[in-house]
This record gives sequence, C-alpha cells and structure tokens, in this order.
Amino acid sequence: MKRHAQTSIRTTAESDSPPAPLLDKQSERDHRKLRIDKVGVRGLRFPIQVRDKAHTVQNTVATIGMYVDLPQEFKGTHMSRFIEVLNAHGSMVHVENIPDILRAMQRKLHAASAHIELEFPYFLEKRAPVTRMMGLMDYTARFNAAAIGESIDFVLTVITGVTTLCPCSKAISRHGAHNQRGRVTVQLRSNGIVWIEDVIAMVESSASSELFSLLKRQDEKSVTERAYENPVFVEDLVRNVALRLNAHPKVTWYKVEAENFESIHSHNAYACIERN
Repeated sequence: MKRHAQTSIRTTAESDSPPAPLLDKQSERDHRKLRIDKVGVRGLRFPIQVRDKAHTVQNTVATIGMYVDLPQEFKGTHMSRFIEVLNAHGSMVHVENIPDILRAMQRKLHAASAHIELEFPYFLEKRAPVTRMMGLMDYTARFNAAAIGESIDFVLTVITGVTTLCPCSKAISRHGAHNQRGRVTVQLRSNGIVWIEDVIAMVESSASSELFSLLKRQDEKSVTERAYENPVFVEDLVRNVALRLNAHPKVTWYKVEAENFESIHSHNAYACIERN
C-alpha cells in the first residue's frame, strides 16, 4: 500500500510540470540554398460574398489558393497562418479588400511576396429572347492577385460559354452549317474596376449567339436563326472580343482565348490574342 501511494504522489507532481515545448520544424535552417517562389495552401473551399454591378452582393463558394515566397534559409512555411489571415477578413471578398489580405499574409508569414487566387461560379439572370422567360446562367470568374514588395498586381479572369457557327460550313453546304458551343477566357488588368457583367457582355456579343439556361420552342428558333445569320470562326471570336477590350478605357492589358468544341471534328479549334 505504501509503494502504491508513493507512485500516485510522483505521478501528480509530474502532471503539474509545464509541458515540453513543441518543435517548430518549419523554422529550422535549410542548407540546400534554394529559394521557393510560391508555397502555401491550394484547393481551399470558402464561402464568400462578391459585389456585382447592380451594387448588391451574391453569395457563392470560392476555391482559394494562398502562397508566399520562402527564403532559402528556412525549411518550411506555417500553413495554418494562411487560414488565420483569411478568417480574420471575414466572408466579404472583393477587389478592394484583396490588397489588405495580401499585406496581412506578408506580415504574418514574414514574406516579401504574397499571392492569392480565388475561383468561383458567378450567376446572372437572363431572359429568353422571345418568351422573355427568366433563367439563371452561371459563369466562372477568377481573381489572381499578388503583392511584390509594396506593389499590387491584380488580374481578373472571366470564362464565358457561347455558340459559334462555322462560316465555311455555311458557305459550302446547301442545308445548314455545323455549330457548337465554345468557351472564351478573358484575362485582364485595368486601372479601375471592370465589372464581370461587362466582360460577359463583350464576349456574348462577339459570338454567333449567346447561351441560355431556359429556352422554349420560339426562343430556340430565334437563337438557331441568329447563329446561322452570324457565323464566326474561332479567329473571328477572339478578334471581336479584342476590339471591344481595346475600346474599354480602363483595360490596360488583356489575353483572350477561345476554344470551340467542334461538333463534326475529333479535335477542338483554338485561338488567342494577348495585348499590352
């Protein structure tokens, strides 16, 4: 009985001692002398609110990547700090508060550069061309931003689906012409806000026809005939979009890519224009 009591006393004393410090492996020295350009977290899904042109907000879910540079002398970065920074800024994400997030990443992770990318579905209500019935269309938008020292770089990307009808097919065929869905990706830099809705409108007005989520027979007839009357090659598509971007007073750089998912070929058609 006495030996058992002594054991209990020793165990109690040990439990009162402070815990041993946890090793910080990330902060250890690395001797390979290789700087890492970007390290962080990717594939994080996070609910956000995005402001739209109508001065309201829409709730959506973003897939987020957050990165910083890592000097050659450090073994690793502290991954949890990226999530701390994001949570500290709440769920409202727009162009105006992205610089604040980047600066916080630089401070918290002691980094010279910080990067953030957010990709999310963006929804717009669209009326069918004849019946005017309302449907909800989804697009893909992306914010890519970087803080390099004191400077901020921001790129807006908008991905829009369209219909294209082949001019060559129309010219050589007695009946009909092959048509297909296409996808246009616009990346741009600007010296002011360029709304996602405006980029979508530029793209949709550059194609044979825009897409709709809800079409009745009268609408389908209208869309099909409009596409037939407005044939465009993939080359025409990127040029049409580029002309509209050239005319926008706030756009300072852009890259337009178009890909047609060909309906009679086993391959896709592709074109790209990039301008400073």
